[in-house]
Amino acid sequence: MTGSEESPSFRLAYVPGVTPAKWVRIWNERLPDIPLTLVQVSAADAPDVLRAGEADAGLVRLPVDRTFFSAIPLYTETTVVVVPKDHLITAADEVTMADLADEVLFHPLDDVFDWDSPPGEPAFERPATTPDAIELVAANVGLLVVPQSLARLYHRKDLTYRPVTDAPQSSIALSWPEEATTDLVEDFIGIVRGRTVNSTRGRTQPPAEQKQKRSEPKSSESKGTRQKPARKSAGRTTRTRATGGGTRTAGSKQAPKRGKPRRRS
Repeated sequence: MTGSEESPSFRLAYVPGVTPAKWVRIWNERLPDIPLTLVQVSAADAPDVLRAGEADAGLVRLPVDRTFFSAIPLYTETTVVVVPKDHLITAADEVTMADLADEVLFHPLDDVFDWDSPPGEPAFERPATTPDAIELVAANVGLLVVPQSLARLYHRKDLTYRPVTDAPQSSIALSWPEEATTDLVEDFIGIVRGRTVNSTRGRTQPPAEQKQKRSEPKSSESKGTRQKPARKSAGRTTRTRATGGGTRTAGSKQAPKRGKPRRRS
């Protein structure tokens, strides 16, 4: 290797709400010599980061441009409404969109849902970011519908949330440019899909090692060496067995026993 060549590394982009810690830990265990660098990006900027080659793959929110990106869906999040802790909605375990019809719902500019505007009363303006909308919810100005991971990420002690059963949902996927499916990308795909180290679909063994295993001779036990069966004679197969006075041969007549002649009187 020349001094101008760079050491291999893997750059993983991820959007707010995603927690890649488990996959990063497995990567470090399996590929300790190849550092993994995390690149945090907004959901809106993630496609541009991947297109520009600033990350090798990304944990992004669907949908993505399937004409350019490959994507493996990982999970779909529960949608919740963020409310003050003393709000009437907290009396229910879950709500529907109809329950929010009379509420002011914020629609931040970085909203991850694909809708023109949330149902309910529109806010006087659109907050620039989801954290800004969270601050307005804390000020009792309105409510916010978000994926559950974002509600947890921007958690405040004076706020809580409830699941919205019929709201749109957001899905997380592993995505990367289809034309840039490198060996390291394949390694990370194996990790997020739960493949083991010895999986035949992953890059678990160098080709030389696989070839060596195929060329190893089988042991004598695996060849199944068996004794040849006893040869048959022209007549009957001869077998011997021990007797009190010697041996007997199967298929042959035993000579009659001759005792002492009786003395005549």
